[in-house]
Amino acid sequence: MQKLEGKSAVVAAASGGLGLEVAKKLAEQGANVAICSRDPFRIEAAAREIERTTGRKAIAVAADVCRPAEIRSVVEAALSSFGGVDILINNAGGPPAGGFDDFDDGAWIAAHDLNLLSVVRFVRAVLPAMKEKRSGSIVNVISTSAKQPIPGLILSNTYRSAVVGLAKTLADELAPYNIRINNAAPGRIDTDRVRSLDEARARKLGITAQLAKQQSEAVIPLGRYGTPAEFANAVAFLASDDASYITGVTLQVDGGMVRTLT
Repeated sequence: MQKLEGKSAVVAAASGGLGLEVAKKLAEQGANVAICSRDPFRIEAAAREIERTTGRKAIAVAADVCRPAEIRSVVEAALSSFGGVDILINNAGGPPAGGFDDFDDGAWIAAHDLNLLSVVRFVRAVLPAMKEKRSGSIVNVISTSAKQPIPGLILSNTYRSAVVGLAKTLADELAPYNIRINNAAPGRIDTDRVRSLDEARARKLGITAQLAKQQSEAVIPLGRYGTPAEFANAVAFLASDDASYITGVTLQVDGGMVRTLT
């Protein structure tokens, strides 16, 4: 039997990258999935890809995770189609790279909405159904910047850490309902986002993007970037009943890159 057979999941920002890979993995393991992103054409294409690769139909909803009403529409679509939501995968694009002097209040507010309030709002939307069922699993896709700040990513360092604090607090509040909440922190995973960061660093240093990647790989004990599939495996584990005694943790999926002890 597939591990997630009979479960229903909402996966945010799933038109590509890590979000799509996670949605495919959940569907592959038997879950019904509802996915969203801002671009209606890309999210419909992602749903078709999920069906083609897993044989399971996915519900595609065009929604901006910075808009509360659109977040509610994603959850309502899942509830209407599946009768419940067992798994929530909070995901959103990363905020712009830069240092403290590069951003005005508008940039901070935008990052706040994208990377913190989107989590708050999605959790708020799914909790009534999860509490009624007295079970559920929430996984927040964040970044290793929450454990070890990354130079030049001050917005990510700040708001990913805020999500960790939120999840740790909610782990206590939701445990009586048998609802678990955890974070999955990708390190250098081979995605468009990481490639763009490598290219930006290369331009700043006057080197090639390939050399920038090699320098990053040199400080990863496993000596390479991870694959989206490897990250999706970790998220699917946290979402599943195999992790039934795990809540309030931040799981690093980083090849050993982060050196902190906590």
